[in-house]
Amino acid sequence: MSALEKLTDWSTGSGLTLYWRLLRLWERTRSRPLRWALRFLLNRSAHRHGGYIGPGAVLEDRPSLPHGLHGVYISRYAHIGKHCRIYQNVTIGEVRGKAPRIGDGCLIGAGAVLVGDIRVGDGARIGAGAVVARDVPPGATVVAPAARVLPRS
Repeated sequence: MSALEKLTDWSTGSGLTLYWRLLRLWERTRSRPLRWALRFLLNRSAHRHGGYIGPGAVLEDRPSLPHGLHGVYISRYAHIGKHCRIYQNVTIGEVRGKAPRIGDGCLIGAGAVLVGDIRVGDGARIGAGAVVARDVPPGATVVAPAARVLPRS
């Protein structure tokens, strides 16, 4: 890794270079004891960073995590495409063993929740705080419902 890449990694707040290396090594390893040891180290590292990436999650490319793994939960059944940007406190969860398939170049805003057997098309943008339980077409933008004021009781 060049000095510029190290500086970029540090400045984005992720500092997850070791985590990504361990994850790729875990994916290639066939030895059961070594896989167990690597999984333990991955879980400890993710816990230290405040997030979780399931052992079976498919990451086509290293996603951009501007705030690190802080609060990010990615189900072990999830599939995330290339060049995705995921902000803090995002949940990509499963329902009955089915999790979202996220296309290439997607942006997922802070606090968004994606659950179930859904597909998010290439280039889609999920706004902060949005709860997504249906398919999202390519290039679409999904936003959370507007806040409403409740009358005093």
